[in-house]
Amino acid sequence: MMGLGASSAGGVQTKVRFRVLAMLVLLAGITYLDRVCISVTAPRMSADLGLSRMQMSFVFGAFTLAYAIFEIPTGLWGDKVGTRRVLTRIVTWWSSFTMLTAGVFSFPSLLGTRFLFGAGEAGAWPNVARTLSRWFPQRERGTAQGIFFMGAHLGGGVTPLLVTALLVHFHWRALFLIFGSIGFLWAIAWRYWFRDEPHEHKAVSPGECEYIESGRAISAGHSLEGGGWKRLLLNPSVLALCAMYFTQTYGFTFYVTWLPTYLESSRGFSAGLLGIFAGLPLTLSVLADLFGGITTDRLTAKLGLRVGRAAVGGVSLACAGIFLIAGTMAPNPLVGATFIALAAASSNFLLGASWGAAVDIGGPHAGMVSAAMNTSGQIGGFLSPIILAYGVDHYGSWMGPLYLTGALYLAGAVCWLWVDASRQMD
Repeated sequence: MMGLGASSAGGVQTKVRFRVLAMLVLLAGITYLDRVCISVTAPRMSADLGLSRMQMSFVFGAFTLAYAIFEIPTGLWGDKVGTRRVLTRIVTWWSSFTMLTAGVFSFPSLLGTRFLFGAGEAGAWPNVARTLSRWFPQRERGTAQGIFFMGAHLGGGVTPLLVTALLVHFHWRALFLIFGSIGFLWAIAWRYWFRDEPHEHKAVSPGECEYIESGRAISAGHSLEGGGWKRLLLNPSVLALCAMYFTQTYGFTFYVTWLPTYLESSRGFSAGLLGIFAGLPLTLSVLADLFGGITTDRLTAKLGLRVGRAAVGGVSLACAGIFLIAGTMAPNPLVGATFIALAAASSNFLLGASWGAAVDIGGPHAGMVSAAMNTSGQIGGFLSPIILAYGVDHYGSWMGPLYLTGALYLAGAVCWLWVDASRQMD
């Protein structure tokens, strides 16, 4: 697997950690399959349920609000009891509410279903980060995170094409039933096969177990107590990570909520082009995820953790801001959509660095620090569709809200100056 080393310790060699990563990649793809589906079906849902653009923006926001509220508790839960149990519960819950979306009949029922969907999915990413922190040595962790996000964005990139094609033959309600059922199969397989620690898995050789545990340099998880919460909330690197991730997720949420509507209403894209360009940002992000993870690991090996994480993160968000502003200004619809897609890929180039930094800084509190960072991001994700819908309705243009998003990307790039992944939180 590209960028990941082979075990070098004695004994019969195994690569079970790569199978763990493959399971997590499948998980990532399923999450975005379920998340992105609603952005493509939104026009038909709105028409059937009589929803305005602002009402639909609150539906989008309900998911991320619940996600933000329950993110830290679920990340802490994973630190305490292990990710085998927690990820099984998360996937079972969100798959159930994906299927229940097919039965909504009004704005309140859709709002409540999406809120409970977000509450159930909360904590998925921090628990994945914790899983990788237990199953991969530090030198492979950024690449592993990048490959994980490849799965998420590949699922998100394919979904618009898949949903557009299926809507020709199926009602939008049927799609939620189909997509929701897939997660149950994953949850059963995960519960049966996965173990929280490499030494607990019968298929892991002593050589691979030694290779993993000697390189991960963090102890078993435990809760933050006493002054630990204060150290978490006042740690400069954690605060900078949280501020940075707010801007990243604020921007990224546009791609999984309003982008199809923007391309259709503002850029005049027909169904064929709409399916392609609505999925292009996440399709390009697949490569960004992989090479961003590899880049942060290689820079870390050469220049240390601080530069290896912060340089990748800062340059990624700076490029995202420039591309998004250029794409919004471009008069040609195809050129504009391409630049906007490049902005998404640039913003996701940093995911290996940001989640790697959260694990590096968090140490035994990897789940908690990851959850704090992602909670900040989900706050941005909650505000993004609402502010954008309000801006478009109030000013009659998409340009102002998108310029704001580009400016936030640039501000996020500056936040990386205060992130020092070489200093683990005590």
